[in-house]
Amino acid sequence: MKKLKPVTKRNKKTPVIALAAAIALSVPVVAAPVPQAAAQQTQYQVQTQTYSIDGTQVELPTINVDGSTYIGLRSLNTELGLTTNWSPTAREATVDGNNRTMTVNFTDTNLTEYTLNGQRIYGNSSIIQDGTTYIPVRFLLERMGYGIAYDAASRTVGITKIAENDLTIETAKIESAEDEPHLLVHYPQIAGYANQEAQDRINAFLKEEAEQRAASGAEEIAQAEADNADAEASNPDLTIPPASFDGTFLVTYNEQDKLSLYVDYYIYTGGAHGITDRVGYTFDLATGEQLSLQEAAEGNANYVDIINDSIQRQLDAGAYNFMEPFESIDTAEQDFFLKHDAVVVYFGVYEYTAYAEGIPEFPVPFTAFQ
Repeated sequence: MKKLKPVTKRNKKTPVIALAAAIALSVPVVAAPVPQAAAQQTQYQVQTQTYSIDGTQVELPTINVDGSTYIGLRSLNTELGLTTNWSPTAREATVDGNNRTMTVNFTDTNLTEYTLNGQRIYGNSSIIQDGTTYIPVRFLLERMGYGIAYDAASRTVGITKIAENDLTIETAKIESAEDEPHLLVHYPQIAGYANQEAQDRINAFLKEEAEQRAASGAEEIAQAEADNADAEASNPDLTIPPASFDGTFLVTYNEQDKLSLYVDYYIYTGGAHGITDRVGYTFDLATGEQLSLQEAAEGNANYVDIINDSIQRQLDAGAYNFMEPFESIDTAEQDFFLKHDAVVVYFGVYEYTAYAEGIPEFPVPFTAFQ
């Protein structure tokens, strides 16, 4: 197992940007705190989609937008057991369940702002049509503790409530003072877990990681603000947006006495866009220690070959356009996290791909290692 010490990221070929790769039934999740595209004014066709919810088939109203599926908000009440509320005055929907609260707020400009347990999260805009709110189904359910899959043969979306570890995830934050450049880092803290020693160990580690990265980010944006002020002083026609540093986490796996998550640290210092450094963590809740990639891969001695073969097959199927041939994962420093049914290996954008490709993610099913 990895020791609980701050993770030093390897020197990538180039920095990582803040876009997540699009997959079937999903809406690309924007990790960086940038404005989302405004909700379209198009009148979408509402269709009934077959869902299998814990083995029970139901027909629910959905909208399909560019291959991504949106589900009607009211459907969540009766079929999934989630509680939803809509405030017409605030133009805000709230979804509660599984120790989570997600808010979906429609701004005056038809952008959608999401929060999950008090933390701002980023995803494509939801849609209001004929008095009904439609939310990206994978984006919503994976963050509310459900597994989701699509069976192409039957055209059925499978939804399963995940049996999670008996704990809750709380959101802590580090924030800059009003007179300082913008800095806001959210990081997770475990509560209510039976193994208090492991819980304390993980919490202390995640807190220290967040504090170290926030301190480093604060130094960078302070220097950027000074440099940008000098540039604007020498060129009165130049206006550079304020520098900023943000940290946003996502818990991707909370099962089988393991906890996996990643934190996207986004920094903007000027120019067309900022940079995101994605840091993954996977813990053994029995000990409070981090798991290595091999341990996460069921301890399989051939895990490198299995992962390499899976990545190559996905590339051959057109998953991403690599700018250079893929040879092998980095056995010592390979980035990964877990999700409900797979180990997900990922790379920085400019390691292999162009900006527009996002963060290349390659899920390898747990079954491949058995």
